[in-house]
Amino acid sequence: MTTAPDPVHEAAEEVLATSYGRLVAYLAARSGDLAAAEDALADAVEAALRTWPSRGVPDRPEAWLLTAARRRLIAAARHRGVAERAAPSLVVLADEAAERATTPSGFPDERLGLLFACTHPAIDERVRAPLMLQTVLGLDAARIASAFVVAPSTMGQRLVRAKAKVKAAGVPFTVPGPDQLGDRLGSVLEAVYAAYGTGWDDLDGRDPRRAGLAVEAERLAGVVVELAPHEPEARGLAALIGHCEARRPARRDTSGGFVPLTEQDTDRWDHPRIAAADALLGGVGTNDAEGRFVLEARIQSAHNARRRTGATDWAAVGALYDRLLVVAPTVGAAVAAAAAWGEARGPAVGLARLDVVDPGDAPVELPVDRVEGYQPAWALRADLARRLGLADVALEAYDRAIGLSDDPAVRAFLLGRRAEVAAPPGGLALDRAV
Repeated sequence: MTTAPDPVHEAAEEVLATSYGRLVAYLAARSGDLAAAEDALADAVEAALRTWPSRGVPDRPEAWLLTAARRRLIAAARHRGVAERAAPSLVVLADEAAERATTPSGFPDERLGLLFACTHPAIDERVRAPLMLQTVLGLDAARIASAFVVAPSTMGQRLVRAKAKVKAAGVPFTVPGPDQLGDRLGSVLEAVYAAYGTGWDDLDGRDPRRAGLAVEAERLAGVVVELAPHEPEARGLAALIGHCEARRPARRDTSGGFVPLTEQDTDRWDHPRIAAADALLGGVGTNDAEGRFVLEARIQSAHNARRRTGATDWAAVGALYDRLLVVAPTVGAAVAAAAAWGEARGPAVGLARLDVVDPGDAPVELPVDRVEGYQPAWALRADLARRLGLADVALEAYDRAIGLSDDPAVRAFLLGRRAEVAAPPGGLALDRAV
């Protein structure tokens, strides 16, 4: 038996899906209390679910929720005995909310200020991405805790402490001035990227802990572009995520097996998504300095160009990675550069590049001590050695890569490749000379 949709719940869900962050940002910016703003909005939603069934869904549910929430903020302030101190801002909030309830123009979008508040230097870096997901997109603490693989109680405590710090430190819900904008915007983008990286690890979207997190991070990146459309790095991050997400359908075969990028069927890529990502990159001026996210987006765009050309320009990819290593030197970028040059100039060149990834020998200083625990480095070494016929090197590297793999499908793929090296077709052993 199918249950008929509830129009009241549908209306409430729709307004929260489209306006949760705007409502919280508006309330928090005027009350100075992020936690209180969220509580007031939650109370307003409960009131809506009680009253809308009998009175009908208002023409402007957003304004209704705003008015109800500001009343609860004032009531809560009086209950705490801080009405006198909070009176000026609360009266302004009340007046503005009443005006917005009757004005077709609605209320200003202050989510960018909220994003900067979430990444203020006073906030622990570990909680910046979760705080943004909760306050801007409305994800609950349990869902966020699951995505970041921590106990719900731990995540809940971190979020509570962060909101208390926002209030105690008087963190402003405003966009920083030009002298601080660059560094602070970088923190916002890094937090969004951290959220996306957590969701990216769930290759096929079946991990209930991380289900949908990549989509939420993509939405968050879109919010930043919407609010800061002329910032190249904001556009770069949104384009990077768009290009990567466009390939998600092809990362598994019909049996659920892992498919590496070089073997993916480009017909299964999301071509409109790729076009949208390229359009974002097209909005980055040629005179703009290429930051980390713009370069990473250009790399993914070069990979996705294979859908048109039928081949990857590996030399161009390698050159982009080398530029990225100057701007943002990381082990991941160095390993990826080695992979690209291994494709462009042969596995021997790739292996030589991989051998100097260690910060002690690399031409740029990398922010880690060694790469022994980095699974992609061992997987790449195994593949390059396999192509060179170095069976001993390949087998040892496959063993290390398999041991470091968390994803069962990736582990199965590597086991299959290892088996080919250990017992190649025809029973002929590979050249085992190192």
